[in-house]
Parts: sequence; structure tokens; C-alpha cells
Amino acid sequence: MSDIINNEQLISSIAKELKIKKDQIIKVLELLDEGNTVPFIARYRKEVTGALNEDQIRTIYKEYEYRQNLAKRKEDVIRLISEKGKMTDTLKEKIIKADKLSDVEDLYRPYKEKKKTRATMAKKKGLEPFANWMLEFPIGADVEKEAEQYISEEKEVEDIEEAIQGAKDIIAEIASDNADFRKYIKHIFFNEGSITTKVKDESKDERKVYEMYYDYHEPVKSVVPHRILAMNRGEKEKVLKVSLEEPFDKIIHYLETQMIQNSKSEVTPYIKSAIEDGYKRLLKNSIEREIRSELKDKAEDQAINIFSENVRNLLLQPPMKGKVVLGVDPAFRTGCKLAVVNDTGKVLDISVIYPHEKYKGETIKDDRVSKAKKTVQDKLIENNVEIIAIGNGTASRETEAFIVDTIKNIQQDVSYLIVSEAGASVYSASTLAKKEFPKLQVEERSAISIARRLQDPLAELVKIDPKSIGVGQYQHDVTQSKLNDSLNFVVETAVNQVGVNVNTASPALLKYVSGCNASVAKKIVAFRDDNGRFTNRDQLLNVKGFGPKSFEQAIGFLRILDGDRPLDKTPIHPESYDAALKILDSLGFTEKDLGRDELKLAVRNVDRNKFQELTGLGEHTLNDILDALIAPNRDMRDKFSKPLLKKDVLKLEDLKEDMIIEGTVRNVVDFGAFVDCGVKVDGLVHISKLSKSYVKHPTDLVSVGDIVKVKVIDVDTNKQRLALSMIVE
Repeated sequence: MSDIINNEQLISSIAKELKIKKDQIIKVLELLDEGNTVPFIARYRKEVTGALNEDQIRTIYKEYEYRQNLAKRKEDVIRLISEKGKMTDTLKEKIIKADKLSDVEDLYRPYKEKKKTRATMAKKKGLEPFANWMLEFPIGADVEKEAEQYISEEKEVEDIEEAIQGAKDIIAEIASDNADFRKYIKHIFFNEGSITTKVKDESKDERKVYEMYYDYHEPVKSVVPHRILAMNRGEKEKVLKVSLEEPFDKIIHYLETQMIQNSKSEVTPYIKSAIEDGYKRLLKNSIEREIRSELKDKAEDQAINIFSENVRNLLLQPPMKGKVVLGVDPAFRTGCKLAVVNDTGKVLDISVIYPHEKYKGETIKDDRVSKAKKTVQDKLIENNVEIIAIGNGTASRETEAFIVDTIKNIQQDVSYLIVSEAGASVYSASTLAKKEFPKLQVEERSAISIARRLQDPLAELVKIDPKSIGVGQYQHDVTQSKLNDSLNFVVETAVNQVGVNVNTASPALLKYVSGCNASVAKKIVAFRDDNGRFTNRDQLLNVKGFGPKSFEQAIGFLRILDGDRPLDKTPIHPESYDAALKILDSLGFTEKDLGRDELKLAVRNVDRNKFQELTGLGEHTLNDILDALIAPNRDMRDKFSKPLLKKDVLKLEDLKEDMIIEGTVRNVVDFGAFVDCGVKVDGLVHISKLSKSYVKHPTDLVSVGDIVKVKVIDVDTNKQRLALSMIVE
């Protein structure tokens, strides 16, 4: 990496692209090269990087990696062309200045070894000199007479027509390989072309999902990412035929003006024919594939960004701390599974009830409903349950109605809410769940997961493949490796920003901690099981496989809440403990005073410049330490909207136009946001109804988990659709 870091041109180009100072980029690359993780750099090396965040650091590395690969490919292309003896100063300069891999490949295309083509066959027959002669645009020439010279039984050129056609094939390939031509035509496609879809097989679209695309036409430059992915999916499912249309005459005219040096030459008609053939047969298809690939890449990036942002916001939903929760996994025939978990997530009770009188028209004749009601009431009272979490799957709303009726008749103050159970079934059937609860059924594990994801969404959701969490759009249509990379980064960032209680964390949570992996996470938990809870951070050095470098990267994110050292419960890194103690001592406090009101008051009045001199710390690190001293248990998730608790049921039929209600944002997509208002279906707030002002993208205004006030603008009970507006007057 040192050679690249010293490459002034490369660093300058990255700095210009990302609008970040060159020195910051160099420092980030050096820190990464030393084996530091992104979360560690973002949190504990702010002075070195200028306080760049996780996303900026990752982007620097991604851009660096791309440009390093680009530089390597440029070297290879220059070498390969030079070996053929065809390198010129002009071509070399173009290759060096190219800022995209696709541009480098276009410049290399004319010199690349080709598979069998009409042009390569013509060259083998010795027709390249004839093509070159045509391209000199001679005046007064007899093309057919010139062609006679190339008729050869040995080279399998049987007649004049075959010789002329072979020369035209060579010229057609020359036109299609020209990098400047390709660049211009791509520009025309993007700015003046259109994307068209036609129905190919309507019978494959029984639900009419793609009906709007049966005869659809839109300029390439204005088509939005989610429509690209919808078209591609329709094409993949053989419902649609997708194509690009371009200003054909304009492109042909451009190619002719570039290639024809003398319109009065006798060869000109042949050249024109070759140009049109080269465009139709070679160039157009190639350009169309590239354009569609670029559109797909951009659409994928957009979909992945939205999905990742939704997952981030879902993971960072505030926990319901210190609450005993009853988790309910609803069902009809098999009954609703109940799980009571205490304020630390420990399972206190597992049971099943059958609260639904009817299932598919069959009436239950015994007293199971009244038994179910008594069972729930007993569980609530015995365990002092404060909140009931109901999964939003099959029978959710029927179960909600049952719960509301049940809690009306007890004196205890109990609320409930509907919890998204997306991914709960995936977790429940996983090896991790089987190991955690080997004696329980899948549905019973699911009830536990529903309860726990209310108590601490982050700790529970990390047990599930992020792709199964159920937010985003078209996640199954994007490149899975890119999606996985982005989602893993989001989960890792969220876990480290929040921090982890090392004495309660599962291996699934610990593996995302900076400096850890799945293997180390299991060893930490095994050590904890064998030796009891950790009482100080230094004890983690005794975990086999958790060496000094891993310790350095991880320890600031691992918290010990009731240990020997109060500083161990803070995000302060042990490397800064001496500085923290100096600050406390100079203020007349010890680490046992963390979080006390007197210390908070003293910190608010400190001369921060003085403390920088006293400790030798930079501004960012000092501020982080002072924040930790006054709020050692601060959780960044507390600043987000708390879940909406309910005590009564609401049905779609209860909603009327212009009614103002509150709801929770469940998903954000390109065209709007879906809001759970407590009825059976999530309502859609279209992007046009998010604000009176222009909204570039819904994520600029709302996030998953937000509590929002909405107005009902349309209720369709037949189609079970709800249209909402956030423009509330």
C-alpha cells in the first residue's frame, strides 16, 4: 500500500472525488494497512482522520481499491498493446487519463485478441489490405477491379462479392471498436434514448404485477431505479421484453462524418454500408448491454442503500429496557405460542393457548377461548408483565382483538404492540436457536424472539440474516455479494456504535464487534460460561485466540456494567484511562463518581483547552471522554422514537377520510413509506404526500421505526389498501 499512498495522482483523484483532504485519505489507508478496523478508526482515531465516520472511511477504502484495480488494469493494457508494437503516445495518454474501467476496456478493444468473427475470418483470407485501401478513399477508383486482386482459391475468396464483403466486415469491426465512437454513442443513448417494454407472455403474469409495463416507454435519463429493477425482474420471469431505442439516423450520421474522409470517392457507398452494418450488428447490441448493465448497477446500488439504511434504523430502534414482556406468536389451528421473558431476556415461562373461536368456518365448541383468556391473565399477573408483544403474522389481528379483550378485565397496567416478526421463523429454525433452546419447538422459539426483539432489537435481530428482516425493495434482484457486504457493514457499524455488554451478549452479537469474529465470539462466551462473568476488561486477554491486536480493536466496544472498574462500563478506551483519571482527579472526583450530577455540573464548566494541555488529548477524544464521564450508560438509540404502545384495537373499517392518526414507519422505498397504523395492512404514504415541499427521496424525510402523524386519504376495504398523507393540516 505504501507505493499507492505515495502516488500523488491517485490520492489527489480520490480526494477530489470524495471531497476529503488528501492527508485524511493517506492516514485512513495507513491505519487500515496496520490492521485497524473501520469502527475502531472511526471511534478512537478521530484526531488522526479528522473525525471521519464509518461510511466515509469505508468509502475511502472502496474508492482506493477500485482505483488501485484501475491502475493495475491500465498497466496491463499498456503492456499488452506495447507488446503488439501498436502503442502510440496519444493512445497511452488516453489510457492513463481514463477514470473508468469500461473506458480502459474500450481503448483496448481494437487490440484485443478476438474470437472467431466475420472480420477475423476476412483478415485470415488476406482482405485487410483491401479494407485499408478503401479507407484511403481513393478518387477514380474501380472497387470491383481492386477486389479481383484478392480472389484466391487458396485463401477461399471465391469472387468479387466475397472480397468486397470481407473488406466491409473488417471496416464494420473497426467502426464498432473505436473508443471515441463508443463514448459518443453511449452519451446519445443515455441522453436521447428511451427504454421500452412490451408484454411477451401475459399468461406468466397471473396477478398482473407487471401490467403497467405491458406497453411502456420512458427516456433513459429519467427512468428511476426501482422501475429498472421491476423491468429486469419482468424480463427474467419471461413476462416482458425490454429494449432500448435510440436516434438511429443521428448516430449513423455521426459515424459517417467521423469515418468518411471524401464523400466523392467511389468507395464511399461501400463504407456507408459497412458503417450501418457495424452499428446494427456489433455496436448497438454491445452498447445496449453496457447501458443496461450501468442502469442495473445504479439501480442495485440505490436498492442496496435503501435496504441498508432501513436495516440500520431497524437495528437502532430504542430498546424497552427493564420490562418484563409476554411474546405472542399468533396462529389459528396450532394455537398461539406464549413466552414470558424477564427484563434481562431470560425465559420465565412457555405455553400455548387456543383463543380463536372460528377457523375457516369451523366453530370451536368447547371452552378453549375462556381457558386461553385465563391463561394469559394468570401469566400477566404471576410475572408482573408490563408489555405484550404480538407478532404481525397469520392471525395477528384476531389475536390482537383477543388480547385487548383480555387485558380490559385485569387491574394491572398492561400495554401491547404489534411487532414485525420478519425473520423470526428463520431464526427459530436455525442452528443458533436450536442450540439456545434445544428442548423447545420452532413456534415457541419464535415467541421468545418476538418478545426479545421488543426488549433489545439489536441484540435479537443480529441473530437473523439481514436479508430476512423484511425491509427494503427488490433485495432478491440485486447482486447478493454486494448486498451482503453492505448489510454486514451496517450491522457491524450499529453494533459498535451501541456497544455490547460482554456478560450478556450472545455469540451472534459478539461476532460483529470490532476485532472479533465468529470464532472469537464463541470463545468469549465459552470462557464466560466456564469462569463466570467478567469483572474487568483485562480478563478478556485470558480468552484464547483474543490477542493484543484483537483486544485493542474490540475492548472499547465491550462493556462491563457492574465490574471492578467503573470506567469499564463506558466507551472510553483503556488506552485513555490515565487521561480520564487525570481529568477526574483535577475536578476532585474519582471514577466511582461517574454519572453523578455534581460531576456533570463540573464537566459543563471545564476549560476544555486547559484539559487538552493537561492530558495531551486531541479535541475529539477529550470531548468523547467528557461525554462518557457524565453519561457512562448513554445509549445512542434513546434519541430515536419509542415504539407506540396500545391498549385498544383499531380496524381498517374504523378509518375514515381526513382522520388523523399516529403510526410507525415499517418500510421505506423509492416511491414512499409504509406506515403501520394498527390496522391489518400497512398504509402507503406516496412520496408526493410526504411533504408540501419537494422530496428528493423518502429516506431524506423518514426512517424505519419513526413514529409519524398521518392523515387518511383513501380506504379501500375490498382491496385491503390504505392511502395516507403526512401533510397534516
